[in-house]
Formats: sequence, structure tokens, C-alpha cells
Amino acid sequence: MSANSTTMNSKAQLIEKWSKAEVISGSDMLLRSLLLEGAECVFGYPGGAVLFIYDAMHGFTDFQHLLTRHEQGAIHAADGYARSTGKVGVCIATSGPGATNLVTGIATAYMDSVPLVVITGNVVSSLIGSDAFQEADIVGITMPITKHSYLVKSAEELPRVIHEAFHIANSGRKGPVLIDIPKDVSAQKALFQPVNQVSLRGYNPTVQPNKMQVDKMLKAIAEAERPVILAGGGVVYSGAHEELFEFVTKTGIPTTTTLLGLGGFPSGHELHMGMPGMHGSYTANTSIQNADLLINIGARFDDRVTMKLEGFAPKAKIVHIDIDPAEIGKNVPTDIPIVADVKTTLQLANATVKYAAKADAWRKQIAESKANKPFKYIDSDVELKPQWVVSMIHETTNGDAIVTTDVGQHQMWAAQYYPLNKPRSWVTSGGLGTMGFGFPSAIGAQMGNPDRVVVSINGDGGMQMCAQELAICAINNIPVKVAIINNQVLGMVRQWQEIIYDNRYSHIDLAGSPDFVKLAEAYGVKAFRASNKEEARSAWEAALQHPGPAVVEFVVRKEENVYPMVTQGSTIDQMLMGDSE
Repeated sequence: MSANSTTMNSKAQLIEKWSKAEVISGSDMLLRSLLLEGAECVFGYPGGAVLFIYDAMHGFTDFQHLLTRHEQGAIHAADGYARSTGKVGVCIATSGPGATNLVTGIATAYMDSVPLVVITGNVVSSLIGSDAFQEADIVGITMPITKHSYLVKSAEELPRVIHEAFHIANSGRKGPVLIDIPKDVSAQKALFQPVNQVSLRGYNPTVQPNKMQVDKMLKAIAEAERPVILAGGGVVYSGAHEELFEFVTKTGIPTTTTLLGLGGFPSGHELHMGMPGMHGSYTANTSIQNADLLINIGARFDDRVTMKLEGFAPKAKIVHIDIDPAEIGKNVPTDIPIVADVKTTLQLANATVKYAAKADAWRKQIAESKANKPFKYIDSDVELKPQWVVSMIHETTNGDAIVTTDVGQHQMWAAQYYPLNKPRSWVTSGGLGTMGFGFPSAIGAQMGNPDRVVVSINGDGGMQMCAQELAICAINNIPVKVAIINNQVLGMVRQWQEIIYDNRYSHIDLAGSPDFVKLAEAYGVKAFRASNKEEARSAWEAALQHPGPAVVEFVVRKEENVYPMVTQGSTIDQMLMGDSE
């Protein structure tokens, strides 16, 4: 029996169990409704405005609640759970500061189209707007960074609101939905009636593509001599990796995957060119600039991909497939727009698409470029190089781990040197670039994938932003393996200050950071340190073999830079290749 059918059967059993009309509290309604939506694990932190909800959880064993040590840790964990499983992540926080501590995580999920249901408590209804203790207008604060928000006014609304919230979060262009529940509503009693239907006037995402537009794309492929596919996070989020593989195999079109699209197409495939953009591969960037046809599948032409817009893909006819019509033509003028679900569109295209026969010379050129211009760095037997560390992690995990990252140089090295062949194996903050995201998101990914190895690659800066979540790994024996790339500096900022700001280094020194081994051990987590290759391999193998959580601090060269690099104001083929060239 598949996981989906198991979930459906469980839901049917719950509906039958609760089919008898029953008067219960809003808090009990919330918990029942979350179960009906398939919630398995909720991440949260209690406070005064959600005490009725947490009281209802007492003795409630049908789903797991993970008590984090900070609300930001809770929402990043829910995010990692959602990205790695394809399910909706759920988190709970109290009113005021509890709710506002979620804002960065909500914005992170919104920018990267991650389905979350964010539940906040609020002061009692009669006090809303009076500046009551721990009151904040969280609906107003988060309006620009949510797909939709609810302020629940009565308990009887809760089953409908929760069902709608899950539907909105996980359909169309996915994203976070906020449910704000005043304390009196969570205590209020009403008749509980499960909701299994949804009808939202004005919310009907376009799933089916216009066949005429798809035919135009197929005609353009037949005529193209230098076609390129740009595959984004939409491929992963729509579950279209198999359809993309079939499309690429049938057409023979060289393919590049964005930062969020990594894993959506096998990195080891002969037609995969790597990641494009600011720190993209030479082949990916030059191929886009020389393409006569660029097919964007589920990417949003982010500025880190396009760099200087005026010079982006200057020779190409642009096809853009996206479920969000607002993205098409927003940044790059589009010749063939296709507003639809990526998976559905590729299924239609695959039925009749033909091999791009005119592109044989182009494929040969791409293969030569990949062979001649791979990612390169100057290795050392004296200093530990971060690129080597990432490659070693890839080797020892056979490339099968779920990898989460924080933001900065280590994130780019992980994207470059940890090839991915499976979707939902890569969890990183793309659009917002949120430091502190990497470690707690790994906790969520591990909770959602208990049978897989989860590796969290972090810098010494970002690790300190949510290091308190080491406690829940120790307490709950969550076996996340944490790699800290410690260069004792804000690495990406240092690199920019070196290259763009003429070596004027300003406020980037992290040499006063804690001893990460002692910090981890203080939380009860096994920890190791390495400063050369022999120590690194030994420490990492020990961490992988340890049955619980483990931290390895890799002390690396401070001056190491990420290359290639495209500076702002340059086109993506104007790359700084670094000392290795």
C-alpha cells in the first residue's frame, strides 16, 4: 500500500471516528483538523495566547509535537520538513513576540514557494487593537509574505479555515498561509463537523496548459540549433522530475538547474551542465548566453541567475512555463508564455515532442566545455579546503543524503561539489538567503525522513543563529549530522569586500566564536574537530557511524573564495574564474 493510500485510509477512519456530532473546544477542533489534513509532526513553542491549544495536546498522542528552543527554529524546521517530503509543514507560536519571531521564516518560505500552515495565538478578541500584553497585528505584519491569512473569529470556523489553509498552501504556486487564533476562540466550544470540500471564489490556479502554446514550444525546439533548458524549483515542487528526465531524454536538450532546482534533474547526466548564475558553472552560463532557445521550466528568472538583465540570453527565444502568471514576463521578456503546472505541461509535451535534431553540433560543444571547464580549486595537503570537505561528504554518503545548508560560501560550495540525483534531497534558502536556516531545517527534514541520512552543512556564522536547537536533537535523539565549515569569518561578505571593495574588510571577523565542539557537548551532542584531511575523514566517518546527532567542525582556510563568480553589473558570461585558471 502506498503512503498516499495509507493517508487516505487514515483520514477516512478519522472522519468515521468523528462523524458523530460533538461539541468540543476550538483547540480540540484545531488538533483534529490538523490530523485530518495529514499532519504528522508540528513544530512549536507555547505561550499565554496558545495555552488552551497546548492544554488540548496534553495526552494527545496522534501526532508528534516537537518543542524547539526558539520560534525561528520551529518555522525553519517546518520548512525543512515541507521541502524534503512534499507535505505541508506546520508550526505554532504564541502572540506578540512569539508570532513576530516567525516572520523571517514566513518570508523564507514565501520567497521559495514552500507550503506551510503557520498557526499563531492572539490576545482575546475583545482586546484586539488595544495594545494588550503581547499583542501584535501578525496578520498585517505578514500580509506581503503570505499567500493568505485568516483571523479566526469563532470556533465553528476552524475546520473550514484549516482545510482551506492546507489547500491554498499546497496548490498553485505553493506558499505559507497564516491562521491567527484569538485565545477566547481556542477555548470556545462549538459543534465539530469535519470539512472535506473546498470552494474558494477567485482562487483557481491554472493547471492545464494551453495546447497551442505547447505546440509553439515544440515547433521552436524542432527549429533550434542551440537550445537550453533552465529548470527551477517548480520542477521539484510539482513532482515533475520524471517528466523532465523524459523531456530531456527525448529532446536531447542540454539542461541547467537553478539553486532550488538542484536534484530535479540528475547532476551526473551527460546533458546536465550544473547551476547557472553568480556562482554557476562556466558551461551553464556560456550556454545560456549563446542559446537560440531558452526553455524556462518552473524558475522565476531570479537576479542571481540572470545577473545583468539587459545582457541575459541575448540571442535566445524565451519559453517560460510557470504556474504563477505574475512571474512570466516580470523580469525577462517572454516569447512563448505557458501558464500551467510544470508536471502537467511536460506530460502533454512528452506525448509528441521530437529530438532536437539540429542541435548535434551544440551538444558536442557543450560536452567539450564541460570536460574543459569543470568546477576547480587549488587543493592543499597543509590546509583543509572547504571544497574538498564537501566532496568528501559526498563520497562518504554516496551522494544519497538529504543536504541542508545555511547561506554563504559553504552554500555555494555545497551546490557545486555535492552532485544531487534525487529530488527533495536539497534544502536551502534561495530567495531570501536566510542565515540560521540550515541547521533547524535539517531537523525538520530528518523528522520527515527518519530512514535517510540528513547532513546539515553550515558556516560558523549561520550556525550560531540557531545553535540552540542542538538541545532538541540531543533530547529527541534526532540523528542529524552537522558539518560546520569554520573559516572564522563572514566568508561571502569577506569575498565581496576583497573583490568589489578593494580589500577594505569591515566587521567580518568571527574569531571570537565559541568552541563548537564544547558547545555541542554542552547540549549533549557528540562532536569532533578536524583541521587536515586525515582528521577530517576520520571525524566525519565517526560522525556518520554514531547513531545519534553529531557535529564536526572543519577548520578551513579563511581566504578561500567561491569561483566562478559574476559580479553585479556583469553578464553571466563575464566570470571571474579564480586562481585555478
